[in-house]
Amino acid sequence: MRKIIHVDMDCFYAAIEMREQPELVGKPIAVGGRSGRGVLTTCNYEARKYGCRSAMPSFKARELCPHLILLPVRFDLYRQESARIREIFSQFTSLIEPLSLDEAYLDVSHLRSDAASVAWEIRERIRQETQLTASAGIASNKFLAKIASDWRKPDGQFEVKDREKLDFLAELPVEKIWGVGKRTADRLHMHGIPTCGVMREKSELELTQKFGKFGSSLYRLCRGIDDRPVNPNRERKSLGNERTFHHNLSSIDEGIEKLDEIVAELQDDYSGRHTGRTIRECVVKLKFEDFQITSAQTASSTIEPDLFRELLAEAWERGEGKSVRLIGAAVRFKPVVKGAVEQLEMF
Repeated sequence: MRKIIHVDMDCFYAAIEMREQPELVGKPIAVGGRSGRGVLTTCNYEARKYGCRSAMPSFKARELCPHLILLPVRFDLYRQESARIREIFSQFTSLIEPLSLDEAYLDVSHLRSDAASVAWEIRERIRQETQLTASAGIASNKFLAKIASDWRKPDGQFEVKDREKLDFLAELPVEKIWGVGKRTADRLHMHGIPTCGVMREKSELELTQKFGKFGSSLYRLCRGIDDRPVNPNRERKSLGNERTFHHNLSSIDEGIEKLDEIVAELQDDYSGRHTGRTIRECVVKLKFEDFQITSAQTASSTIEPDLFRELLAEAWERGEGKSVRLIGAAVRFKPVVKGAVEQLEMF
């Protein structure tokens, strides 16, 4: 039986800022954009008591918590700490699958020690070497381990033993199932399926009839079955930048000016770190004043500003005169046998 650990750092960016500035400890703080249209990247537990959460507009967070301390994002520092933590992971296993800067799966099946003891040791090493805390989930597969890591947050761990997994999953909301987004969750509720326990009452045929191929995945996941390996070589599928503007853009000329800056940043990022990857497609994304999102894409093997301008014009027309609050530009890569570690993707 496999031994899988999901390690999730506790309010990672905010925790680093509190470590760097001890006077912030005990105060509600958040990390994110401080402009009128900025959003929170993360916040500490004191801020969460007021209802603040990740991805919340900064102005809304300040309404909920007027004395919120909002700090700028310092990604270089967070990447540095993430690298230190991954070095700790590597002392226990080479099978590490990072999901983002602050979480990863580890396969420790080769170790004689039980997985819970290994998870505790990893968390202690992190605490001692970085003065940060981590939570962990332990199980025989990735699906259960990721769910379990939320069970004893912050600074705790929880193990789902194989003989207990059906009981553990019985009351689990369908929203917690890997791959279930809001639309799928709404459809599940519409069909009278609010939990994994209820889902287990449905046959695989019923689920595939209602949800297509994903129905087979649902049938397995609600029973705690997940054969996905911990993959240390997950390849990054895309690379992109996007920008939300303080004031909406009302003309395409303004849009082109901003797009050129974004594409130049994208080119620099690609040239600096990803030249080994082959581009297969270019994408432009827009968010209009009413928050509707559209994108335009075309096959391409290079980053050409003129091509991105054409895609911008195509997407802009769909707004039918609406102003634009966000522009994004991205490239999608061809798959490779051995790729770079996948990070959070924008498109």
